[in-house]
Amino acid sequence: MSEINSEKNELYPVVAIRDGIVFPSAENVLVFGREKSVAAMKHAMKNEKKVILVMQKKADLEDPETKDLYDVGVVAQIDKIATSEKGQINALVKGLYKVHIDSYSQTEPYIAATASEILESSQETEEILAVVKYISGQVKKAINLGKTIDFVFLMNILNIQSSHNFSNQVAMIVDIKTSERQELLEETDLKTRLQKEVEYINKEIKVLELEHNISNKTQKKFEKNMRETFLREKMKTIEEELGDKGDNVEVNEYKKKIKDAAMPEDVQKKAVKELKRLSQMSQYNPEASYIRSYLDWLVEIPWNHASEQNIDIKLAEKILDEDHFGLKKVKERIIEFLAVMKLKSMQDEEIDKAEKKKPDSKKPNNKHEHQPSILCFVGPPGVGKTSLGKSIARAQGREFVKISLGGIRDEAEIRGHRRTYVGALPGRMIQGIKQAGTKNPVFMLDEIDKIGSDYRGDPSAALLEALDPEQNHAFSDHYLEVPFNMSEVFFITTANILDTIPDALRDRLEIIHFAGYTEDEKFNIAKNYLIPKQLRAHHISQDKIGVSDGALRIIIRRYSREAGVRELERQVATVFRKVARDIVENKIKGKKKIIATADTQKYLGPFKYSESMIEDKDTVGITTGLAWTQVGGVILFVEVANMPGKGSLTLTGNLGDVMKESCQAALTYIRARWDTFKLEEKFYSDMDIHVHVPEGAVPKDGPSAGVSIVTSMISSLTGMPVKRDVAMTGEITLRGRVTEIGGLKEKVIAAHRAKIKTVIIPMENKKDLVDIPDNVKKDLNFIFASRIDDVLKAALIFPTKKKEFIDKRSKKASEGKNQK
Repeated sequence: MSEINSEKNELYPVVAIRDGIVFPSAENVLVFGREKSVAAMKHAMKNEKKVILVMQKKADLEDPETKDLYDVGVVAQIDKIATSEKGQINALVKGLYKVHIDSYSQTEPYIAATASEILESSQETEEILAVVKYISGQVKKAINLGKTIDFVFLMNILNIQSSHNFSNQVAMIVDIKTSERQELLEETDLKTRLQKEVEYINKEIKVLELEHNISNKTQKKFEKNMRETFLREKMKTIEEELGDKGDNVEVNEYKKKIKDAAMPEDVQKKAVKELKRLSQMSQYNPEASYIRSYLDWLVEIPWNHASEQNIDIKLAEKILDEDHFGLKKVKERIIEFLAVMKLKSMQDEEIDKAEKKKPDSKKPNNKHEHQPSILCFVGPPGVGKTSLGKSIARAQGREFVKISLGGIRDEAEIRGHRRTYVGALPGRMIQGIKQAGTKNPVFMLDEIDKIGSDYRGDPSAALLEALDPEQNHAFSDHYLEVPFNMSEVFFITTANILDTIPDALRDRLEIIHFAGYTEDEKFNIAKNYLIPKQLRAHHISQDKIGVSDGALRIIIRRYSREAGVRELERQVATVFRKVARDIVENKIKGKKKIIATADTQKYLGPFKYSESMIEDKDTVGITTGLAWTQVGGVILFVEVANMPGKGSLTLTGNLGDVMKESCQAALTYIRARWDTFKLEEKFYSDMDIHVHVPEGAVPKDGPSAGVSIVTSMISSLTGMPVKRDVAMTGEITLRGRVTEIGGLKEKVIAAHRAKIKTVIIPMENKKDLVDIPDNVKKDLNFIFASRIDDVLKAALIFPTKKKEFIDKRSKKASEGKNQK
């Protein structure tokens, strides 16, 4: 038990300390530097040499007030004092007894307070003595674990005279927070204070043990590394003295791999040089892992491993026909390409035989000359470009590898990174060769039209070296730093459009155009390929489910309108997903279920597209045009309206520069022939004309909308309707001539898909009708126009007099006589 001795109530200077309170019977050296602390110490030295040491509640306060100090402190005796040059006081102080601060009498120039002594009981029980002995042992254990204790404190603890004094000494050395140390100071019950000190010292010992274990492990690992390094260096020195280099397991493995890889001589020299560097290097050298990675790439690349060349033209035709329906012209071009490769292979065999018979012959070896061109499949998505590449690989018995170039803007993606970079790797070309496992795979570069360039380089320029037959026998990858022969790789590229392919790269490609599929082609593809494929994918037996021809044609016409067949395949998959659920729920059982025309809306919902995309009736100022986009041929409507104004021409619908110029040319043509169309001479001066192409969110451009624009303008200005079942394509000149356009097949197929009856095309494109499928040609009426007058006569609904007037003014109308 303890109590306040009110009789011993004295006034002393007060010194606020941040930490390190001196307990009764303990000594410590303290440094005082704050003005109030220095003033208090000087006052005490002039008088009784006693001060009250009180800890402040927050250590970061520079000038604490009385409210910032604890109520319990220690009266300390100043034994020795020394003043530094900076005015700081170093003092040896000894704690005398605890006090409770009753009141503060002043705060300037130092704090002074009246305090009463706190009395503590001196009774010591056997339990208290046992705890004291336990703590003493724990302190020794902490010292053995590395705890640093001042020698004076250590001697005081070991020479136990009083349990109170022992507790005070322990409270000084234990590693705890300031607030916890203040709690020990304020605790007047000896047993409780000793129990708290047991908790604190045990906690500290656990931390010391953990630090000790970590230190030991680190030391052992360091000693082991040092020992291994020392022995390794000693072994190297002995080997150098003996003039012999001992082989280790890793080096032997790499030597065997290098030999088995059958590398070219210059590559093998490079590999051996790097292996020698690795053998002389410590395994802990960071560069060693880079060399291992480099050697792994060198030995895993198929330098001399090729698929056996066995080109069977008949077999190739059979495989192409099995895997793809239609695409007759494309297949013919591929077979021709394979035939050339077959002849080249035969010629190379003859050269090899001749060289074996006459090894000293000086006849030039043209074995690697005249390499075939690189194929480039161009067409809308979903028409079979990628799958045709796989079929070509199967037909030749080669491996197939594909990389996508879409969005690549870094040249290092193609040519690799320099080995000096962290995480460097070869480019995608070499990675693809390694993936294939042979040096002569069919290598498809997908989406070649979507590569770009920025500050990191131009990937298309890096592709030139790989694709150019004159250069690719020594393709250089930045990572490998040795040439790789890519002349035996069969490269195929794919693109949706040619416009974005750089000219230098395009010049090295053999372009093969893929047109969109007709309805009949889609029907056969779905029936023979897509439906069986989706039945297998959905684990449905062909004996249970079938699709009627009528239902299939409805899906093609009313639920998918595209150049390819991807959306069609998705719609078929949707049907079979719902059918699979019906089977599981026992809604379909018994005999085979045939999906009929009436079932399509049940499985696919309302029709997405109307039966016909053309206008409902013949309309003034609206013409059906034909366009060719990266997703195939489409129809578009050109709308023209005129209203009173000041002669301005407004163009809307997200038109490109070429189409805007076509609009200007069309208006100029009409103004030049105002009398032909019985218009006022200056009709344009008090009239505004607005040209609009619907679907403004879709960019539109190209040199084939001229005839559509001029037809819509004349229709709007004269009030003559345009025939709704007539579509047209062609560009015009200011003289009224209709010029040749591209993408005719795709445009005609789009017109056929839209149920158009008559298609007007330039006379110069008549030769291209040979590419149009026969089933499309028989459903369409073609009109060949050499001048705009031919277009107007076929597209507009004329009053009799106006038509006769135009016939007279058109001197060259006979040259563009309508033909089918």
